[in-house]
Amino acid sequence: MRFDIITLFPEFFSSPLKTGLMAKALARGIASVVLTNPRDFTEDRHHKVDDEPYGGGVGMVMKPAPLFAAVESLPVLPRREIIYVTPQGQPLRQQHLWQWARECHQLVILCGHYEGVDERVIEHLVTQEISIGDFVLTCGEIPALTILNGVLRLLPGTVGKPESLHQDSFEEGLLDYPHYTRPAEFRGWSVPPVLLSGDHGKIAAWRKAQQIQRTQQRRPELYQRWLAEHP
Repeated sequence: MRFDIITLFPEFFSSPLKTGLMAKALARGIASVVLTNPRDFTEDRHHKVDDEPYGGGVGMVMKPAPLFAAVESLPVLPRREIIYVTPQGQPLRQQHLWQWARECHQLVILCGHYEGVDERVIEHLVTQEISIGDFVLTCGEIPALTILNGVLRLLPGTVGKPESLHQDSFEEGLLDYPHYTRPAEFRGWSVPPVLLSGDHGKIAAWRKAQQIQRTQQRRPELYQRWLAEHP
């Protein structure tokens, strides 16, 4: 799978792409990441990528020409999405990550800055707008890295035990259950006895109950959605 990231700061990705599972996956050729800077597609001597908004207002807006040129310079693989990360986008869900991992050959991710991008980029270039939460960051590189990491870990060969992917939070619409490891007692705090019982049926039932309880307490809106899907 090919990831194309349109970014004003390619150096932002230097360390993450050389770290952990992402580095191993890229080294094994499971995916490739190409960083493209819109400044390279400007025509003025100052390489200006932003300008004042029509109608006035605070802040600057990223110009359409460098962004269109940057994306149009890329090869087009058979199935691709062009994603713009923005607080105005659809909330990112685990289902999005699975869909992209299973169905796409190429993800192009636009990293916004300032007050965002010219609306014509969204209307005529972008295929999906995605938000990672109800908050504002200084740059689009952080959510772009989130999407990159989330999709890459789902690609075959990245994670050593693929079955573990289906036990993560949100895979069944619920949060994850609590995890414990050795020692069985630490500072007077003991591991739940059921986990030491060796009875896999009881352990599975306990974990499911913990998932439901935790989701109900911490994410009631998620719990209600799960209830609707599992009446």
